Amino acid sequence: AMYLGPKGQIAQMTNGMNCQNCHLAAGTKPWGLNYGSVASNYPKFRARSGTVETIAKRVNDCIERSLNGKALDSNSLEMKAFISYIKWIGADVPKGITVKGSGIAKLSFLNRPADPKIGNTLYITHCSVCHGKTGEGFMDSTGNKFVYPPLWGKASYNHGAGINQLSKLAGFIKNNMPNGISYQQPFLTDQESWDLAAFINTQTRPDMNLSKDWPNLATKPFDYPYGPYADSFPQSMHQLGPFLPIQQYWKNRNGSK
Repeated sequence: AMYLGPKGQIAQMTNGMNCQNCHLAAGTKPWGLNYGSVASNYPKFRARSGTVETIAKRVNDCIERSLNGKALDSNSLEMKAFISYIKWIGADVPKGITVKGSGIAKLSFLNRPADPKIGNTLYITHCSVCHGKTGEGFMDSTGNKFVYPPLWGKASYNHGAGINQLSKLAGFIKNNMPNGISYQQPFLTDQESWDLAAFINTQTRPDMNLSKDWPNLATKPFDYPYGPYADSFPQSMHQLGPFLPIQQYWKNRNGSK
């Protein structure tokens, strides 16, 4: 945010969040959106774009979606710095290997839809002290960057961000929230994590053009909250679940999900 945020020294092109607001401990925390296996797995094909993506493309996805910003030139000094750091973090991971603790852990499904009303109560109790009563987050004393990121509203991640999928946010919450929690000693139950994620991700946030996402609809994740879909399940079910029937349908159909 210091360099690329609303008051950035180089450009003003993001919402004021930092990478570390989501990629905890500078991308090194296990199950905290850890960067450890990025360099070992890229370039790789990603179904969301339907193309083989480079690390630069993946970084720009985060900038455009989670930071609700504009893409960097892939040859810029800033992009080269991002890539150098990610490669340094993953320098000891063999090519093609995904180490345990990378990304976000998967939680067991609920046998009911996740409940935003229950999540609202959990948010007020456990989250509002850091993220604000209206999800606005908290800036540092300079007003240039977020110490605790906004979870909805105009300064938050947009609706095309990966964390806007319920399973990803729920898995992140389980092993990292409230602030300071780790996967070794989680605080919230799986059910609470799902319900809390449901409350957060049903709030308003910036829009993004999603028309080019998932060119093959059959590869769309079970919890992608926006249509169109290649199945007959309603959008509300893709958004909040229950997800097992959707996943089972695709397993029975072609084993792809």
